[in-house]
This record gives sequence, C-alpha cells and structure tokens, in this order.
Amino acid sequence: MFFNIPETKKKRVIINTDAKNEVDDQYAIVHALLTESFDLRGLIAAHFGSKKSPHSMQDSYDEIMLLLQLMDKQGTVRVEKGALTPIPDESTPVDSAGARLIIEEALREDDRRPLYIAFLGPLTDMASALLLEPSIAERDIKVVWIGGGAWPSGNSEYNLHNDIKAANVVMRSSVEVWQIPQNVYRMMPVSFAELTRKVRPCGEVGRYLVDNLIEFNNMAPARPVEFRVLGDSPAIGVMMNDNCGRWNYKPAPEFEDGMHYIHNGKNRPIRVYENIDNRFILEDFYAKLQDFAENK
Repeated sequence: MFFNIPETKKKRVIINTDAKNEVDDQYAIVHALLTESFDLRGLIAAHFGSKKSPHSMQDSYDEIMLLLQLMDKQGTVRVEKGALTPIPDESTPVDSAGARLIIEEALREDDRRPLYIAFLGPLTDMASALLLEPSIAERDIKVVWIGGGAWPSGNSEYNLHNDIKAANVVMRSSVEVWQIPQNVYRMMPVSFAELTRKVRPCGEVGRYLVDNLIEFNNMAPARPVEFRVLGDSPAIGVMMNDNCGRWNYKPAPEFEDGMHYIHNGKNRPIRVYENIDNRFILEDFYAKLQDFAENK
C-alpha cells in the first residue's frame, strides 16, 4: 500500500456475508481486505435461505475461501461459519462459530472502539449473538446493515426476507444500528465497461470479479445487460467515512411478515442512510485493487 496507518487508528471490523448469493458481496469483501484502515477481525459466512441452495451458508464459506485464494491471502484473516438457517423464533438463537466470534470481539477489551460489524445479508448471526450473550448490546458496537425496504413504508427486500425474526431482535435491542436500505444501496450502479476497464486487468481476483458478475447477469433475462448494482459496497464506504452519504436518526422500526415497517415508537433511534457517495466508494476500490495488483 502507498500509505501507512498506525495500528492505534485502525478500526476493528467484522464482515458477515452471504457471499455466494449473488455477485456483489465479492466486491465488498475484496474492498475490506484491501482497506488499510481496517483491522479485519474476521469474515463470517452467512446463509441466504434455502430457495437458491440447500447449503447456502457453506456456499458462502467456499466463496470467501476462493477470494482469499485468488488474492493469495489464505490464513491472513479469520474465517468462521455462521448459522445454517434463520432463527426459529425471536427468543431462540442459532449458535455458530460466527455468532461466537461476534461475542468474543464485542467483549474484547480494546482501546480501538467501536467494533464495526457489517452485515451484507440477513441479521441471523447478530441476533443469535445478542440472544446468546445479551450483555454485548451494551458494548460499543456499530451494526452496519445492508437491508430493509425504503422508508417509511418498507417493502419486500431480500436480506430482510431471509430472516425477519432476526431483524426484529436487532431492532428491539439497544445495539447501535446503521441501516442502508434498499433504495439507498441501489445507488451503486456501475457499468460493465467501467468494470472491464478498471477491475478486470487487476490480476486473478480482478478477472474473477468481472467475469463472474457479467456471467451472472447474463444468466437471467430480467437482469440488466450492461450494468450491475454493487449493493453491498456502501457498507465498506460508511465504515471508512461515516458521512459517505446523508443520514438521519429515526426510531428503530420493527417488521411484519410482509416486510413493511411497524413504527411503534418503542425502540431507540438508529441511523438510516438516505443516499450514498458511490464515486467515493468505487474510486477508492479501484485505486486499492490496482495498487494491490501492481505490488503483489
């Protein structure tokens, strides 16, 4: 890297990712791995339901390991498996190594506060950690969640759909939440031409990121033919720069089965992003990936 950041200034970060669900988690994972200001404490493989795969969490785990292999970073970061399924009800956790990692890092005494935990899929492992060890809700944690429909009404949204009960557990807790809802994470479009020009030349991982994305989009008629929304990358942007978009505090909602918001005013405020600086995020990613490829 062309600059150094003191260890004392680095942010402790955990990334929880349903990495094999689509093709945008991969960009966020690589970005996090290349971000010098992150002390990446772990990557957690998340499930993404059973509709696409009967073993979705394992698929996510395998995808994380593939990215580390392509970057020659095997063994440089802790990787744990999250829950196999959503929580069965709002009182019962699904125990996993991923949930235990969250608890371990939340309870760790470290002057570098807060602990950032980014969820690029369902909130299963965060809800499970809170149910297994309720005291972590009082620790200095920021949960950054890519999920939920547009405010104020909400709507069907994939990450929320994969564990509505877990989202309710987290929203009812006292843990700090930064929500990046669907209408905001969709503000990350990037063209195939731009990715082919700026990402694909960057070694094995660059070729994989772009070829995998284009192939995935070409598989279904409804997907765009010349661009892709990198909807998980805003989580990296706001952890780097919390003003990487306009936001407001709003009382935490709850969710009914149809995924619409219930605004009962019972829960503490959360930060809800209203827009995102996509050029800051994309240009930072391109610069880091290009530097990595040139100096590997």
